[in-house]
Amino acid sequence: MMDRRIFLLGLPAVLAACTTSASLPVGADGKPLQRLYRIRASQTGAVQFRLLDGVNALRRAQGAPALTLNSELNAAAATHARDMALQNRPWHFGSDGSSPIDRVARVGYQGTLIGETISETFETELETLGAWMENPDTRRVVLDPRARDLGFSWFQEETGKIWWTMVLGTPAADLTQA
Repeated sequence: MMDRRIFLLGLPAVLAACTTSASLPVGADGKPLQRLYRIRASQTGAVQFRLLDGVNALRRAQGAPALTLNSELNAAAATHARDMALQNRPWHFGSDGSSPIDRVARVGYQGTLIGETISETFETELETLGAWMENPDTRRVVLDPRARDLGFSWFQEETGKIWWTMVLGTPAADLTQA
């Protein structure tokens, strides 16, 4: 009877030793290495709405009105994200010298540009939003109470690097009421 108890008590340890654990690879600092975040074309809407939900949650906490996704501003953001990748630098000027104001006008947006945030990273859209919130300049753009429209897009290189662009604006109708 005693041998049976010892066997049963030791069985979990033996089984645990036989299983393989799926541990994450770690870097020199002991932290898990970042996994490649790959975005498929079919995920465009989900990624855009996840970012929009995150932005609106932050704005709600600050008493700012919610934003809506705007297709024209999405187009301006997509154009600039691809252009930054071609230039291989994150900045607010297009390879043709265009500014964010020029880009929103080119896509036919009738409102006023509030601001543009950009990033060059391997991080997800929500991690990027978190980084934007840590910087006072980009935080101001995200939380600007005048904004009503949001455009968001990216360009992902084969290496996995993502060039993010978010554009905020206010429709022309809102400007006449102010």
